[in-house]
Amino acid sequence: MTSQSSWSADQIPDQNGRVFVVTGANSGLGLATTRALVRKGAHVVLAVRDEEKGRRAVADLTAGRPDARVEVRRLDLTDVQSIHAFADRLKSDGVRPHVLVNNAGLMAPPRTLTDQGVEVQFAANHLGHFALTGLLLELMAGGDDPRVVTVTSTNHRQAQIFFDDLTGERKYSPMGYYNQSKLANAVFGRELHRRLSAAGSPVRSVLAHPGYTSTNLQTSSPVGMVKLLFGRLLLPLAQSPDQGALPQLYAATAPEARGGELYGPGGMAELRGAPKQVQLAPRAADPETAARLWELSERLTGVRFPLPAAA
Repeated sequence: MTSQSSWSADQIPDQNGRVFVVTGANSGLGLATTRALVRKGAHVVLAVRDEEKGRRAVADLTAGRPDARVEVRRLDLTDVQSIHAFADRLKSDGVRPHVLVNNAGLMAPPRTLTDQGVEVQFAANHLGHFALTGLLLELMAGGDDPRVVTVTSTNHRQAQIFFDDLTGERKYSPMGYYNQSKLANAVFGRELHRRLSAAGSPVRSVLAHPGYTSTNLQTSSPVGMVKLLFGRLLLPLAQSPDQGALPQLYAATAPEARGGELYGPGGMAELRGAPKQVQLAPRAADPETAARLWELSERLTGVRFPLPAAA
């Protein structure tokens, strides 16, 4: 068994015959994750909002590797109809994912609501992935070693879920509501593990965080001091996307990755380094918070999981 302290993408087992769906796969961590999987023989579905960017990513992935098995499919995580259409197309085309990597995200934009009136970070980072997972779960359950990997952040440890002001109507903070969405990711991943275990499902729900990684997450949507701090001043301290993607690759492929656990960089303050098992915030494992968030997510998305509630 390879120790986590030295784990790298070279240790990813052969992935021939396995199908991965990676959200936000056209850039940053998603593209790095896809590239590493393709090198090991995986068939990867790039689930992206902008299909043209997805096609450019495919051109990059297949350059010098004409046998790469990659495809682009449109997915807007802020639109439940788009999520249903994506899942329906996979089913009708006979695509049965072995692994879903819930990677895509927005960070600290100005207060914005979706057409359904949901704060956009909560919609894209949490609700969209909640709905996508629920719609794909039965497709995945019959495969070999099926997994759901949900990407959170160390920021989940300093977050709360604003159940009484979910849209930020009374008091919106770009980073506060980003942190809320990352805590929701953590709560969801852990609660999904509990429910899968209670149902005797073969699917593993695993959590990962990338530490501090240089991607367009820090520059594409943040404003003001957040953009200046994370997009410029601290950027020299960030690791590359290839390094930042290692925890989610470990969660998605390492035989020893455990359901319900969080994997992140093993270096100082979990900012960088090879992946290791790290601690979830106690709030992420709180049954009352999990039950309340799950019920809210079902109500806002209309998606019900084919699982019993965990005791």
